[in-house]
Amino acid sequence: MRNPFAWMLGLSALALLALPAQAQRVVPKIGSICPMGYVDTLNGKCSTLGLMNYTVRPTNGEACPEGWMNVGGSYCRKK
Repeated sequence: MRNPFAWMLGLSALALLALPAQAQRVVPKIGSICPMGYVDTLNGKCSTLGLMNYTVRPTNGEACPEGWMNVGGSYCRKK
């Protein structure tokens, strides 16, 4: 390995790509409201305040897939 910093940066970027599949305590605020179970933190994000972990994903303007429910704020939550 010639540059360990570049190697670590690459691994960090790869880890960030896997984050949407994990449970999130904080999600970006997509619209004007937060998803159900999240509180608007007034900084463009929505948070569960550390009380719960939900697996959510953006709806991208489409219906939620099988096994997911619409929780508002342009998000679907895994059932």
